[in-house]
Amino acid sequence: MDGMLSQDEINALLSGMNTGGDDTSDSSTATTTIPEDNANDNTDGGFTLTESEKDAVGEISNISMGTAATTLSSLLSQKVNITTPKVEVATWDDLSSKYDRPCVMLQISYKEGLAGNNVLILRENDVKIITDLMMGGPGDVDPDEPLTELHLSAIGEAMNQMMGSAATSLSSMFNRKIDISPPIANLVETYNELDDNLPGFLKNHFVMVAFKMQIGELIDSEIMQLYPKEFAQELLNMFMPSAEPEQPQVSQEDTANHQEEQVQQAPAQNMTQTMPQQDVPVQNTTAQTAPQQGMPMQNMGMPYGYGMPMQGMPMQGMPMQGMPMAGYAPAQDVNVSPAAFQPFSTDVNPLTQKENIELIKDVPLEVTVELGRTTKSIKDILEFAPGTIVELNKIAGESVDVLVNGKYVAKGEVVVIEESFGVRITEIIK
Repeated sequence: MDGMLSQDEINALLSGMNTGGDDTSDSSTATTTIPEDNANDNTDGGFTLTESEKDAVGEISNISMGTAATTLSSLLSQKVNITTPKVEVATWDDLSSKYDRPCVMLQISYKEGLAGNNVLILRENDVKIITDLMMGGPGDVDPDEPLTELHLSAIGEAMNQMMGSAATSLSSMFNRKIDISPPIANLVETYNELDDNLPGFLKNHFVMVAFKMQIGELIDSEIMQLYPKEFAQELLNMFMPSAEPEQPQVSQEDTANHQEEQVQQAPAQNMTQTMPQQDVPVQNTTAQTAPQQGMPMQNMGMPYGYGMPMQGMPMQGMPMQGMPMAGYAPAQDVNVSPAAFQPFSTDVNPLTQKENIELIKDVPLEVTVELGRTTKSIKDILEFAPGTIVELNKIAGESVDVLVNGKYVAKGEVVVIEESFGVRITEIIK
């Protein structure tokens, strides 16, 4: 047992290493057969969101989708309601088990304000209904009708307007300009394989936000919004900024110490002010017999030393009243008189009023005679042609309205004066 290995032992060790290498090679080959999303789970499996972070992401999505719902409602002329979202961290397999297919995935990329992209998912039949409503239809569609490029183009335009308004609300929330690129719509037939046209973040864990969407009486469905984890983290960093550096805290401690020093110095000053005035010479014998009569001046907020009696003045009551103190100029008398305002007379001089009217008599005013009014739809207006008769809201023989600068002032009758129309005033509106 001298610690040396024999040649047989060395050969056995080398043989074992080769065998282990073959096993490693087989293991490596087996690893390449694992789907890519599962392989990425090893490096991405620790991604989670706390409850507060989920609430923050849900609040951001709720605000942006609330604005988007208003835009979609205006676009479809239908009441659109999108409920409070549910937020969770999911994978491609989780999505395939929770959402029907085929479906339409719309990829929204941010070109300013935010980095990254996200995906919006709608059911195929919902896309058909939205497209039909956009084209002026009633929303009655055939579920068996195949989805065409027309549907994808229409839903892309609808989502472009929706997410554009959502980006505007995010801009107001984060005080920065946020802009998106036109959404790209893709039809997903199955979840078994990830289409190359879809973003790569779907191979890893991502944030899935589920909304319940109701459009009139036609759609009561669910839509999904998918965020990559980096994009969700960026939203959280802006929505919940990290704590400020500790420099302000140091300044607060210094301020507290300074205040403590002032508090410690204050009693010493008070003690100095309340000490008996033994070292101050007083020439008046009356002041010597009553040294404490000058002390009330200290309670009036005067500095120490200013409450002492003047030479030759007895300290009776408050001897300093009316006397100038050392270091202060004597007060000057100020004459105060009540404010006088010029009265405004309510009487108007008729001559002055007449002169003012004379100044504006030459101002031209536009007089309009209105035969009547009516309301027509855009469709009716587009069908106007020579010979079209438009019925007004007044009957024959009824008085017409006389307007001056658009203001209704009188009623009258239409007359003909030498081949010209005129109006005879029959009533003045007061």
